Amino acid sequence: MKHLIVYAHPRTNSFNHVILDTAVNTLKKNGHDVVVRDLYELGFQPVLTAADIASMRKGVIPEDIKNEQLYITEADVIIFISPIWWTGLPAILKGYVDRVFAKGFAYASGEEGIVKLLKGKKGLIINTHGAPKEVYNQIGMTDGLKITSDTGIFDFTGIEAIDHLLFGSVPDVNDAARNQMLQTVEQTIQTHFA
Repeated sequence: MKHLIVYAHPRTNSFNHVILDTAVNTLKKNGHDVVVRDLYELGFQPVLTAADIASMRKGVIPEDIKNEQLYITEADVIIFISPIWWTGLPAILKGYVDRVFAKGFAYASGEEGIVKLLKGKKGLIINTHGAPKEVYNQIGMTDGLKITSDTGIFDFTGIEAIDHLLFGSVPDVNDAARNQMLQTVEQTIQTHFA
């Protein structure tokens, strides 16, 4: 299978980067093709501009958007790896979705409503956050994050959301807890993509 990992964290020594390495190594060990799009490393421009909209309405896709859409088209699986900041996606990843998951590419409007154009693909999301997991569960934030990403992005475009891992208290836990999180990443990938 071909996997596209869209990764969003500015620090190369972050725990998110260790998660990325774990995911890539596990997938490659299982014989999968993996492409990583590190949005910060690429300097991806996340702001959907008036010029972008006008161009796309004319059927002319800006080159940087067209390039990312090609990676999505070729992928069987799309994986997002990022922290949760202010209970949402980092701006660079939200901007990636705004610009790349465009109408006419990821979805369309038909007589019967929304047409999902990315059917047949699978999606996995791996997020970290600083708040304790129990707090996010208790206030409904875990469910809210799953609705906005799994349903609002993946399902809306036809991507089957197969799992969503959310790891809490990441800045405050010890190495043993982080290692357990990495084992969960590895086991989840093994379960879905052995």
